[in-house]
Amino acid sequence: MVKINANALKRGRETPNSRDQDLSLSERPAAAKPAQSEIPSSEDDAAAASRRSLRPLMALKPYLARHPARLAGAGVALVLSAMAMLAVPTAVRRMIDHGFGDRDGAMIDQYFMMLIAIGVVLAIASASRFYLVNWIGERVVADLRADVFAHLARLGPDFYERTHSGEVMSRLTADTTQVKSAAGTAISQALRNVIMLIGALAMMIVTSPRLSLLVLVAIPIIVLPLIGYGRVVRRLSRRAQDTLAEASAYAAENLQAVRTMQAFGHEDAVATRFASSVERSFSAARDRMRARAGLTGLVILLVVSSIVGVLWYGSASVLSGEITAGRLGQFVIYALFAAGALGELSEVWGETTQAAGAAERITEFLTIEPEIKSPLHPVPLPVPVKGDIEFDAVRFGYTGRAGVPAIEGVSFRVAPGERVALVGPSGAGKSTILNLILRFYDPTAGEIRLDGIDIRTVALDKLRAATALVPQDVALFADTVAENIRYGTPEASETDVIRAAVAAQADGFIRALPKGYDTRLGERGVSLSGGQRQRIAIARAILKNAPVLLLDEATSALDTENEVAVQRALETLTKGRTTIVVAHRLSTVQTADRILVIDKGRIVESGTHRELAQRNGLYARLSELQFGSEAAE
Repeated sequence: MVKINANALKRGRETPNSRDQDLSLSERPAAAKPAQSEIPSSEDDAAAASRRSLRPLMALKPYLARHPARLAGAGVALVLSAMAMLAVPTAVRRMIDHGFGDRDGAMIDQYFMMLIAIGVVLAIASASRFYLVNWIGERVVADLRADVFAHLARLGPDFYERTHSGEVMSRLTADTTQVKSAAGTAISQALRNVIMLIGALAMMIVTSPRLSLLVLVAIPIIVLPLIGYGRVVRRLSRRAQDTLAEASAYAAENLQAVRTMQAFGHEDAVATRFASSVERSFSAARDRMRARAGLTGLVILLVVSSIVGVLWYGSASVLSGEITAGRLGQFVIYALFAAGALGELSEVWGETTQAAGAAERITEFLTIEPEIKSPLHPVPLPVPVKGDIEFDAVRFGYTGRAGVPAIEGVSFRVAPGERVALVGPSGAGKSTILNLILRFYDPTAGEIRLDGIDIRTVALDKLRAATALVPQDVALFADTVAENIRYGTPEASETDVIRAAVAAQADGFIRALPKGYDTRLGERGVSLSGGQRQRIAIARAILKNAPVLLLDEATSALDTENEVAVQRALETLTKGRTTIVVAHRLSTVQTADRILVIDKGRIVESGTHRELAQRNGLYARLSELQFGSEAAE
């Protein structure tokens, strides 16, 4: 995989606009504020984008540099094909001026053989150029996609709370495909046409300096509109790409929640809104195409007018005997080559400016620094990890809730092998504590320690290798059941997978599936019930066998019978293992060594179930609501 050249990327874009912006058709919460990792506004940056021209394409330099041999081969083939084309008019002139004067036709045969030889060289060189430049384009876009995804995988939850998945996928797929045209075909065509233009102009001067002077006067008239239109096309291309990404984001968001959409009978409204967004995308694309069509038509008109004028003047020169008919024919062909090169350059310029807009969007992602990252010189954890977790006056607030801390002054310690439960009302901060242990976020004050070491000084992969999480919202993938259990532990054997499933009380329903452990699940595991999905998540955590186990409502979707079975499995699993359990159902935490009651981001009570139930506190009230007054005593 190619290493991302940070300097090149930074040269390819300006500092992001810090203002908040809408990345999708959905409304943002009014209280949300922009984070450092937020994507800059495309509309606000439109004027700056046009000034930056093709600079974002410099980000492709390290990717192209990985293939020097193929680049050299493509360059040689490109030059050979251009030189072969430039040799044709000279052969034609000689044939007209000299070949027809040879009565036996021997010289004409020689010139035609020469043209065939030129054709063979042109065919081989063009085919080689086509293969090599397209190979380079495909290779560059593959490397670029891999790097973009690897970078996206390291960005924290805070980034994805502000960026829709459709926007991310648009840049990962559509924009990288757009860049492919610049990395391969567009650059090759541009270089070829530059060579053709320079070579044709040089040969025009050699053929007839007087006629060439007329052409050189016309060139600025052709080039200046090209530059001006190019800026317009680039701005419109960026707008078209952004509107398409917005439409994709809205579609992805609603299709992922298709059951909710259909349950509320919202299909027509969603379809209408998506059609409206697609229409805006079409309008942006239409404006871009109109600008490109106008540019192409204007260039062709100017070029044809210039050629006709030169040819008119040249015909008078032939009649006066100043030049031969063959020389005029040679000049005209070279002029056509130059005009064709200019016309193709206008097309390539349009494609390249589109690619530059796409490259800019991609580099905006690549230059976003993860807010949570491993330290440069990490402190090693003890081997083996004991699982001693300590919160010391920890304070934390989410970016979108400025001034409202999720937890405030939280201090507690979980001894190695201890099972601690976190209970309290929704929004009290229980899941936030698990997120902080995993370093999805860093506290704004205080310190979290694992085995006495501040977790901010520990390498992220080592910290997370020491923990296993069973989240409330289970994430399953469109893969086999076995691979979903093996997720995060790819080296696990089939026997290990089955053993983990048995411990999680999942083996029975898995074997009842059409292909057992080889059954492929639908996206997000929609073919399974909520309880089945959670048991697979529990099996995944069991298989990881980490010293710290984090359970976030791990049994919330299970029926009573399965809940009892899973609780037995978890009791066996948690022995000798530090466990933190978040739960609303107090029946699942009665056997915990200690229960921490959290309310409004603070620990308000601590003790065993029996101790807390006998106090007239929040836990007692919650217990009475769930079990009744007799059970709470």
